[in-house]
Amino acid sequence: MSIYAAIVGFFQSGGVFMYPIVVVLALGLAIAIERWLYLARTSMRNRSLWKEITPYLQQGRFNEAASLTSEAKSAIGTILSYGLARIRTAGRRDDIERAMEESMMEVTPHLEKRTHYLATFANIATLLGLLGTIIGLIRAFTAVAGANPAEKADLLSASISVAMNTTAFGLMVAIPLLLVHALLQTKTTEIIDSLEMVSVKFLNAVDERRPEQAQPVRRETPA
Repeated sequence: MSIYAAIVGFFQSGGVFMYPIVVVLALGLAIAIERWLYLARTSMRNRSLWKEITPYLQQGRFNEAASLTSEAKSAIGTILSYGLARIRTAGRRDDIERAMEESMMEVTPHLEKRTHYLATFANIATLLGLLGTIIGLIRAFTAVAGANPAEKADLLSASISVAMNTTAFGLMVAIPLLLVHALLQTKTTEIIDSLEMVSVKFLNAVDERRPEQAQPVRRETPA
């Protein structure tokens, strides 16, 4: 109960700027949770689909592989669908690779979506804390201006300690948001790297297992 009372007292003594910082914290947590769940689900679906589709690619059964990727709701499914669709119309590796690069440009923004807001919210929380402290200090100096000289030191020290609560709370919000932002960026980079690795493996499998073009039949000339 004493911890709860201390937290409530700390919050109440910070002033009105504590409330917008709480809003920033709530928005940051909502985005962090949504992004983490999305990236974790994407990573799991990518691994599952790649494990399922690998035997078809090794055997050159590209039609069966295309049916799996067309139904899969994952980043790797989108990329491989572009490549498998281009196999039917293009014969060169460069054409297939360009199609997969195009799909990568389509998938990447979905992976990076809203993550950059966390760094912005961290900066906003810090600035709100500083602003609340500055306004609190202005009010403190204004209040002690007409006070008894013997009480000025005590009043000023108490007012400053209260005003600093806003900065402290802003930093308490900003630091975890920055850490979560770095964690999500690392997770996103790992997924993008895995997609690029899968693209290379897919292209190599296509080169090795794609049915050879029919060779022209040699006609023997009569003697």
